[in-house]
Amino acid sequence: MLPKLFSIGPFTVYSYGLMTAIGIFAAVVLGEYLLKKTKLAEEGFLLGMGIACVIGGYACSKLLFWLTTLPEILENPKLLLDFSSGYVVYGGLIGGVLTGYFYCRKKGADFWKVFDLAVPAVALAQFFGRIGCFLAGCCYGKPTESTFGVIFHNSLYAPADEKLFPIQLASSGLNLLNFIFLYFLWKKMRDKPGVTGTAYIVTYSIGRFFLEYFRGDLERGSVGILSTSQFIAVFTLIIGFVMMFFRLKRKEK
Repeated sequence: MLPKLFSIGPFTVYSYGLMTAIGIFAAVVLGEYLLKKTKLAEEGFLLGMGIACVIGGYACSKLLFWLTTLPEILENPKLLLDFSSGYVVYGGLIGGVLTGYFYCRKKGADFWKVFDLAVPAVALAQFFGRIGCFLAGCCYGKPTESTFGVIFHNSLYAPADEKLFPIQLASSGLNLLNFIFLYFLWKKMRDKPGVTGTAYIVTYSIGRFFLEYFRGDLERGSVGILSTSQFIAVFTLIIGFVMMFFRLKRKEK
């Protein structure tokens, strides 16, 4: 659609990078606002954790992509030097959560309460990020004859001049609904630390599993009849339900 927004000399602003940056900024602002209301940690805590989680998330996102494209990398090791594309969202989420856990431990903050507070902001960031995917033409959908289909002309990723299902916009809309749901769940379940965070794991896993059926890009890899993301979603869904069960049963000390 619009992978490049504008250029100033050698400097080019890409739509995907800009929307990702807007998403991260919106998440940090919302998180800091909620943190200030709850007084869980000092001001600036979430900004520091956000920067750490972005680094850890991108590192794990790239690592999972390498694992899913291992045969291609073995044939052409130079692919390891390409950081312009090739990231898996699930890797980013797993890496971000693990980074956040260790960050909270180091700072002496309650991980579960911070996790609950952070997941609505994460869903909001994903809302903007998937719009970036649409503008760049990556993570594109399957060919369709539907009136809702879109045609990419200038994308570096999506097939040109072919009507495709706008999976990026569908994913973006679901992330927005997930953000609204998680925010109100957090307000209602603040006395049950961990419930909102684990609810995010459940809702994202379910949504991602079914959205994968409409994806058309083949570089995601597969495990049997499932895509790599669907295969991971089965386990994260089970883990999410188990964690939620124990967080609901746990009594606040």
